[in-house]
Amino acid sequence: MQRLYDFIHRHPTWVDTFWAVVLFGLSGLGVVNLDGVAGHHGSLIGGLAVSGVLSVVVALRRRLPEPMLLLALATGLVQLVLDIETNVADFAMLVITYTVATVGALWASRLALAVSLCAATLAQIRWPAEHSSFAGQLAIAVFQTVPFALAWVLGDSMRTRRAYFAQLEERAARLEKEREAQSKVAVAAERARIARELHDVVAHNVSVMVVQADGAAYVLDAAPDQAKKALETISSTGRQALAEMRRLLGVLRTGEHQEGGEYVPQPDVEQIDDLVEQCRTSGLPVDFKVEGTRRPLPSGVELTAYRIVQEALTNTRKHGGPKAGASVRLVYFDDGLGLLVEDDGKGAPHELYEEGGADGRGHGLIGMRERVGMVGGTLDAGPRPGGGFRISALLPLKPAH
Repeated sequence: MQRLYDFIHRHPTWVDTFWAVVLFGLSGLGVVNLDGVAGHHGSLIGGLAVSGVLSVVVALRRRLPEPMLLLALATGLVQLVLDIETNVADFAMLVITYTVATVGALWASRLALAVSLCAATLAQIRWPAEHSSFAGQLAIAVFQTVPFALAWVLGDSMRTRRAYFAQLEERAARLEKEREAQSKVAVAAERARIARELHDVVAHNVSVMVVQADGAAYVLDAAPDQAKKALETISSTGRQALAEMRRLLGVLRTGEHQEGGEYVPQPDVEQIDDLVEQCRTSGLPVDFKVEGTRRPLPSGVELTAYRIVQEALTNTRKHGGPKAGASVRLVYFDDGLGLLVEDDGKGAPHELYEEGGADGRGHGLIGMRERVGMVGGTLDAGPRPGGGFRISALLPLKPAH
């Protein structure tokens, strides 16, 4: 049964042709039996010709709905003019009305409705029922009109239903495209976030390693113990940088098999102490103070605070000069976290930060503002009066809506 059902859907014209042959056979038998019977008009040839044409209408109704409607109407007019009485083949009029109302053009559907409402009346006028009053003939005309009207209504309902389903399919396809676009945007945003993370990790840790390497080379002969300590710092800093880079790059390979152990967690506010101590070890004096009661913060806020301090201290080390110092203040408010990083060095031009980073190519203040904006905070940065640079940020516990 399923194969038969599939065949019917794949070959609708063949199915229509089969029913057209059945209709022509039944109408042909009717025409032959009625030919020459008293009270019935039209020749045998005319009746068979009309039956043949209307059978063609049924066979091609879905392939050529509008031309078949016009052919059926022309055949009906020929019947009226040549006095070829209706027969079983005229059932094709009902079929083409339904078809045009379902899949035909709008003008064809309206034409089919108009003709359907008057066809039975015209037939009753042309071939009135014998021994019937006017009221009886009117009732017969109305009774014969009802099937045509129902056929058109059913076809128009099918048209509306198909249009509705087509609209649903179009909407589903549009939503699928929107989801794909949103996925691409999300991927781009994630790559931008990874780029910011990599910039902060590489810029800070590499600068520390360079400073320690220069110090080790300077004291290698005079103070081997200090050189050894500097090399150990370089080693630990490099391992930390590699671990963070592996964690970030691992995001890009979520679909692949990961090996080599777990990645380190994202930095948080507690690790700012280690960051400050690392800077002190590399030769940058940093005054670090915490005001308020420490408490757990949203992970996004903690990572943002850590990266801002990291970026600010890295820029101080790069552009502050050999005698520059820095201070870091964390203030815990009831509804947020305040952050203030200042240095007294000569600093880099403010325009250089805004153009793309402390080195003219990184993220700099642009990356900071993006991070702060993601958590709904505010950032204020600029040169200090008398020299140096100041970065102030306020990170709320709940993003503003």
